[in-house]
Amino acid sequence: MTDIPLNIQLSALPTGPGVYQFYDSNESILYVGKAKNLKKRVSSYFNKNHEYGKTRVLVKKIKAIKHIVVPTESDALLLENNLIKELRPRYNVLLKDDKSYPWLCLKNERFPRFFPTRRVIKDGSEYFGPYTSMKTVRVLLDLIKSVYPLRTCNYDLSAEKINAGKYKVCLEYHLGNCKGPCEGYQTITEYDRQIEDIREIVKGNFKSSLSYFKGQMKALAEEMKFEEAQKIKDKIDVLENYQSKSTIVNPKISNVDVFSIVSDNAYAYVNFLQLSHGSIIRSHTMEIKKKLEEQDEDLLELAIVEIRERFKSESKELYVPFKIAVSPGLKVTVPKLGDKKRILDLSERNAKFFRQEKFNQIKIIDPDRHTNRIMAQMKKDLRLSAEPRHIECFDNSNIQGSNPVAACVVFKDGKPSKKEYRHYNIKTVTGPDDFASMEEVVFRRYKRLQEEMQPLPQLIVIDGGKGQLSSALKSLDLLGLRGKIAIVGIAKRLEEIYFPEDPIPLYLDKKSESLKIIQYLRNEAHRFGITFHRNKRSKGAINSELEGINGVGEKTAQQLLKKFKSVKRIKEASVESLSQEVGASKAKKIYESFRQK
Repeated sequence: MTDIPLNIQLSALPTGPGVYQFYDSNESILYVGKAKNLKKRVSSYFNKNHEYGKTRVLVKKIKAIKHIVVPTESDALLLENNLIKELRPRYNVLLKDDKSYPWLCLKNERFPRFFPTRRVIKDGSEYFGPYTSMKTVRVLLDLIKSVYPLRTCNYDLSAEKINAGKYKVCLEYHLGNCKGPCEGYQTITEYDRQIEDIREIVKGNFKSSLSYFKGQMKALAEEMKFEEAQKIKDKIDVLENYQSKSTIVNPKISNVDVFSIVSDNAYAYVNFLQLSHGSIIRSHTMEIKKKLEEQDEDLLELAIVEIRERFKSESKELYVPFKIAVSPGLKVTVPKLGDKKRILDLSERNAKFFRQEKFNQIKIIDPDRHTNRIMAQMKKDLRLSAEPRHIECFDNSNIQGSNPVAACVVFKDGKPSKKEYRHYNIKTVTGPDDFASMEEVVFRRYKRLQEEMQPLPQLIVIDGGKGQLSSALKSLDLLGLRGKIAIVGIAKRLEEIYFPEDPIPLYLDKKSESLKIIQYLRNEAHRFGITFHRNKRSKGAINSELEGINGVGEKTAQQLLKKFKSVKRIKEASVESLSQEVGASKAKKIYESFRQK
């Protein structure tokens, strides 16, 4: 394609807005992107160390750069979208899907029919949609048919054929579902007025229909035609009930598209809500697979162009979570409060629910992808240099310094590895000193792993704040492991995450999966440690009760417990049973001691 070195190509790039294209040595397109400043954006690929391997691989493959200069950033956005669809570069996000969406068709004919279809034919017919599910289409059709009697036959209802009496009314007429235009029982003027009302209903505007029916009902009531007036009232109730279900914001908000985005390391989820007269008339969520280090702003801009084009949206205003570049003529609003903010929050909730639904499905059908995503998210959230595939968490347990113990729990790929859990009796600390206990147990754990040449974890979690974290760090310093293993502390009160030598804690989102795994680790360590502590304390109390008897030591107490299983059974045992285990002399002392008590 070109033998010009990349640094020369970069230096020749303009500083204005435009679209750039990367090609490899085989002249295959790698990536298409837009930029406000072409030279600055393209140069950034070669001037920094990229966190993700995909970007590093892309940069290594780039052998040629093409660019197209455009007047504005909005033009660059539209051109980028078109080029991605046309060229389908390997490293660009995929916004297209091959799903065939349902439409409502208003046939281009005299006395037009209204029916669902998945094929759009350019024959002059009107198409409403596309809708995200056939269920929505059916609900809307049922509503329309319950209010307006429309024909369903496919006859050519020209004036000549009707006047010639070519057709006869069918069962639909006798059932009241059609007013018989085929025999001239319904005029074209009346039928077209119904069609105008239906157009408005499909757009979410019920005002015209309600006004017309209320006028009819009042006129019929004044003429004492109460049965017919009741039928009209039933239609009004149907329309009002449907409208009340769909209206969730201020009815003054009309012809607005709402977009929100939720993303993680590998995927982004863009939700689209279309509003008309205060009602949501369409909702759709798109999943976007990231290929490089795309920002949410760039992904949302691409998705907006794609979604608006797919659903033929003509709304002139957008509600979005942050400022973005859009086509000229579109108004962009970033709501901060009130009804507009509530509808944006609703869109974001939809995106989060869709994302969680995908996660739940992936857990079942692709557990490796689920694990990889969580590990990548933890790496990002906790600012780690490697994914924490192996995590260990420590917790101390004691009551006023008695029976001090510690627990170490191990997680592999975000799940407990219970066979690797370890208990520790604190040996070098007297009294309730949590800091010294933590220092001892961390030292013992990793000194042994080093001696046995066992793999070290990528992350250590300490149950406690800055004090416990500092104590654990002393042990890592002594072992020469400082900087080789990431370590954090978690304080219970506000779930603060502390890092070494950083006085400002990190606060993760309460719903964050990273925080949930850390909490799970902490809770497991506490459960495991406290169970060991209770067993040890209970055993100590039992032994002290037996050892308090004259002539009974630790060995004798353990021998009796091994045989009788509990102190209660020892108390109830006969002298003969005791004699078989410890001899007649000791048996008599134990028997008499319990009887005296």
